[in-house]
Amino acid sequence: MNVLIAGRRRSFRTVSFDVRTNSVRLIDQRVLPHRFEVLATAHYRETAEAIRNMTVRGAGAIGATAGYGLAQGLRAFRGGDITRFRARLEEAYDTLKDARPTAVDPVNALNEVRAACNPDAPVKDQQSAALTAAERFATDNVEHCRRIGDHGAPLIRDGATVLTHCNAGWLAFVDIGSATAPMYAAQAQGRRFTVLCDETRPRCQGASLTAWELAQQGIDHRVIADNAAGWLMQQGRIDLVIVGADRVLGRTGEVANKIGTYTKAVLAKRHGIPFYVAIPLSTLDWNLRSGRDIPIEERNESEVLGAWGVPSSPARRPGKSKDPLTYVRIANPSSHAVNPGFDVTPPELITGIITPRGIFQPDQLQALRESAR
Repeated sequence: MNVLIAGRRRSFRTVSFDVRTNSVRLIDQRVLPHRFEVLATAHYRETAEAIRNMTVRGAGAIGATAGYGLAQGLRAFRGGDITRFRARLEEAYDTLKDARPTAVDPVNALNEVRAACNPDAPVKDQQSAALTAAERFATDNVEHCRRIGDHGAPLIRDGATVLTHCNAGWLAFVDIGSATAPMYAAQAQGRRFTVLCDETRPRCQGASLTAWELAQQGIDHRVIADNAAGWLMQQGRIDLVIVGADRVLGRTGEVANKIGTYTKAVLAKRHGIPFYVAIPLSTLDWNLRSGRDIPIEERNESEVLGAWGVPSSPARRPGKSKDPLTYVRIANPSSHAVNPGFDVTPPELITGIITPRGIFQPDQLQALRESAR
């Protein structure tokens, strides 16, 4: 996507790899929308920490980051001892896999990179194969999102109001995004519409990231409080809901996504509003048999008890300085919080799942697996 920096538009990917320095380059999403910064992680453990602390977040983006991180760890290995090299592979694999447990894309990316490393091949060949596989995962991620846009754009009619939750946009993937892909494609086709961005407490990815993306793209949008969606649906002011996902069970059609997604799905069902989930193929999990088995990340209570931001005054304009972000406690000082990062939406609440191969009912996903064989 293109980003306006100092009056000039420049093209960026959320995640990329610098072969010369063996570093993973990431847009730092913790400081957006106040500042736009790209940082580089020099070691696979730094890359895992960037996933853990949400420097990079979003299913496809952390998948690509994990894949690059594994290749990074293998490329840093010195010598030709295959046994020690394979031990490094497993150590890096486990470190990156455990960084965030709910999304399945990192595991799928790591599996692709590991599978590309022939254990009987010399170390240098395995190192080269690992980076090639990581690059392929990232490239496929972009292409999958483009196709999601092609299939999903017809759902957005001229003059529609679309609700989305959290950020499943360009920043959550290598480029384009999943939930935003139909929006960008519809815009390119000349349609005018409005997007409502749930603020998405507690980290406010909708207010800070999705709104920033849409502003960069010139798409009309409004930020709404998380609890406003039901009233707006009741008033007939929402026509369509499109969200992303961190894991979709191919066997059942259950969807794990940012906390609050289930609530929006219930509300949409109650008011007869189509509810779609947009995913690349890497978000499909063919192993788990029940949504109850999806590991739901419990994040630090500080996210709920406070908020991060920058001072807003004529003398200190967000994005115009290097002022550090400030944490402000908003809850009662002696209170604690519960902070699940995700919830699971059952298939009966989902109108359709937008994939690179078309739109499927939740109980039709098996066809995607069979067509890939």
